[in-house]
Amino acid sequence: MCNLLRINTERGVVLNDGKSRFSINGTPINHFVGTSTFSEEYTVVHSGCLAKINPLAPLDKVCVLSCGISTGLGPTLNVAKPKKGSSVAIFGLGAVGLAAAEGARIAGASRIILILEDSRKVDDFGVIAEMTDGGVDRSVECTGSVSAMISAFECVHDVEQRAASVSGYNNLV
Repeated sequence: MCNLLRINTERGVVLNDGKSRFSINGTPINHFVGTSTFSEEYTVVHSGCLAKINPLAPLDKVCVLSCGISTGLGPTLNVAKPKKGSSVAIFGLGAVGLAAAEGARIAGASRIILILEDSRKVDDFGVIAEMTDGGVDRSVECTGSVSAMISAFECVHDVEQRAASVSGYNNLV
């Protein structure tokens, strides 16, 4: 399935006819990685990009399970891999950040520090270093902000540990 969905994802068009299904004032808008997730009501996607849900499920609750859960939980558990009893800093508290925090909890982190504000408004490294006696074991950046990425990297206490830090949006390792 991955091989099927990865082919020509950069083209921005539907594979069977090479055309976009979206436009603004007659100007075509390209699909993004085969998903077109910013459509208001309807969209055209490959069947491999869909997940069937129970038609009785309330959509206002189900929508929370969109990509935010997998984008935060997956990299936290599978890339950052916090150890039981470790400390983890999560930068950003949207759906991705909250899912990352849940991933840290599932992994057994004993201390999870959540940073809501955009980084560099405060001295994140200094505050986190003071709270943790030198820095966290792992950090996960979930904002897409370059300054948050820098803070997430800096707040890890050990250079070897920094290699395991991850950006939820960009999978930077």
